[in-house]
Amino acid sequence: MTLIIVESPTKARTFNRILKIENKTDYFVYATLGHFRDLPSASMSIDLKHDFKPEYEIMGAKQKMVTELKRLAEEHDEIILATDADREGESISYHAAYILGFIDENWPDIKVISGKKTLKRIVFHEITARALNEALEHNDELRLDLVKAQQARRVLDRIVGYELSPLLWKKLSKNWLSAGRVQTVALRLVVEREKEVIGFNLEKFSVLGGTFLVDRTELVAKLVSQNGTSFEEKKTLKLFSGDYTYTKGLITKDKAAEIEKEVKEDTYVVKDVTETEAVRYPPPPYTTSQLQQDAINRFGLSSKMVMRIAQDLYERGLITYHRTDSFNLSASYVFKAKDFIAETYGKEYALDKPRGYKTKSSSAQEAHEAIRPTKVERTPQQLAKDKKLNKSQLNIYELIFNRTLATQMKEAKVIAYKVTVAGEKGYEFLSEAQKIVFDGFLRVLAPEFVKKRTEGLAIKVSTPAELKNLTVEEKDSRPPYRYTEASLIKALEEHGIGRPSTYAPIMSLILEKGYIDKEGRYLKPTSLGTAISDYLSTAFSKLFNIDFTAKLEQELDEIAEGKLKLLDVLNGFYKPFNEELVAQASDDTKIEVKDEVNEPCPTCGSPLQIRHSKFGKFYACSAYPKCKFTRSFLKLVLGKKCPKDGGDVVVRYSKAKRKFYGCSNYPKCDYVEFGWAKLVAATAAPAESETKK
Repeated sequence: MTLIIVESPTKARTFNRILKIENKTDYFVYATLGHFRDLPSASMSIDLKHDFKPEYEIMGAKQKMVTELKRLAEEHDEIILATDADREGESISYHAAYILGFIDENWPDIKVISGKKTLKRIVFHEITARALNEALEHNDELRLDLVKAQQARRVLDRIVGYELSPLLWKKLSKNWLSAGRVQTVALRLVVEREKEVIGFNLEKFSVLGGTFLVDRTELVAKLVSQNGTSFEEKKTLKLFSGDYTYTKGLITKDKAAEIEKEVKEDTYVVKDVTETEAVRYPPPPYTTSQLQQDAINRFGLSSKMVMRIAQDLYERGLITYHRTDSFNLSASYVFKAKDFIAETYGKEYALDKPRGYKTKSSSAQEAHEAIRPTKVERTPQQLAKDKKLNKSQLNIYELIFNRTLATQMKEAKVIAYKVTVAGEKGYEFLSEAQKIVFDGFLRVLAPEFVKKRTEGLAIKVSTPAELKNLTVEEKDSRPPYRYTEASLIKALEEHGIGRPSTYAPIMSLILEKGYIDKEGRYLKPTSLGTAISDYLSTAFSKLFNIDFTAKLEQELDEIAEGKLKLLDVLNGFYKPFNEELVAQASDDTKIEVKDEVNEPCPTCGSPLQIRHSKFGKFYACSAYPKCKFTRSFLKLVLGKKCPKDGGDVVVRYSKAKRKFYGCSNYPKCDYVEFGWAKLVAATAAPAESETKK
């Protein structure tokens, strides 16, 4: 009999279903319920004097599970470790092997030793019958370099968190604050971007647009130049995270009035018509970060929720492993996709040869696959009929299904039209349009776009053009965009900071700690977050630097590849870090975080302040401790009124720290909405109280 160890009950159920179908009755599958041996939270649990040795222990709630696992191991002749294929999965397998007596843990050296039982490791990237059978036939060994990389990350993060957090407590008199090696860099990106947005020099300019009638064809065009001189210029700013290029208009409000008069009096002809046939290729299949970005932007989900849904889809056997930075697709999938595309859409949509993509990430694990459906014939429509997935799960599956299928479809052919309409006074208007010649992959990824681009332009040079309408719009030069969860994940990935498994926890942590707020989709630092970021980036300028963090991430990858030794990386980090830490520990300067409110204390009349606790923000009297008045903080959502009674919409949090929107008149009004998109839809129409007026 063989014992198979996995980490998730859902995964165990899927394994058991496959084994039953395959008539393999000599296997028993047991789930560890995730990590069960870890560093205790009561102390740092890293022995700094003895090569940073981690002091692991069995987590309290998992004692019964470990006892049961040992009992099952005694009853079975063979043990197979079948946890996920990444570093965290390898670490769970390692700790399972340790408690079962297969590991000689002589830190920093670790090795597998022979035991009474046979120990095997199987690796797979999808939970299907084919993949499981193949893995069982080609078993592997524990990949100890991956374990060492995970241990190195755990040690580094524990040192930074447990050494710096008390320093923050001392500086800000708040014993619930935390700092993190990657967490703080992510926070710094948001803080620095906010400073860049606030410091951006907004310049007003005017944009003139014209609607022309040319041989019964209506053209919407933009005024772009006069006598060859452009009315726009490109500007580039150096930002903390890279260059920002934007377009600035050169027409002032006064100048616009002069131009408007001249343009209206002018006569026009079509000066130039260009038709350029272009080929558009499908984007690559999803990696973890790209799936998160798309799902956040399209459905308004948090990165944490996206990963939770993807985890569930993977464990059900519907998609391949969801923590990956590879663009690879298996040969099995691409050839089946070719047949499916030909049968479903026609042979003209199927590729002659499979299309591959090369990742730009130097740390990408090419042996892994991109995120794809495990069966090309299992369409979202079929799953919708089965009603086994909720709406969010189905949305994510459809994203993955369509994106992956599109990679193996023919490219789209597009004709881009540019029409220049010129006046006798030298003013030139530009109109742009597109026509889809062949929709290719766009049939799957952008069907609505295709429907709107079916007709071309039949306009000839020298044809008279009649100005039917002229618009003048005043605009501001556009500052850099504030980060969203999606764009922050993109920035972290582009700079090589963090790994696919870390993005969602980082987002959740800086939000839950109150370091940043969400205004709609956009992230804004709180005064607390700004104070922490400014202090840490100054006091530990090397540690919380983008390049240094990315370099350390690369070194962790090289440990996983067997190119670097764990101790060399830890020693290289700790010496300069400790020097900065010692210097800061002797500094007793306090950091004050005060948000003044234009409202007097109802008890004593002193100004109210916004203060921060581990439970979030609250109002407090500035005369504390003399006056102990406090009031819960309700963040107002500007521009939104309760659709039930017309009250203000405010941000609230559940006991589980889930964010939602409610009426300020609670408990008289019980209006509640989860998710920004739902709030916008619900509050689009005027409230009843307003319509009655």
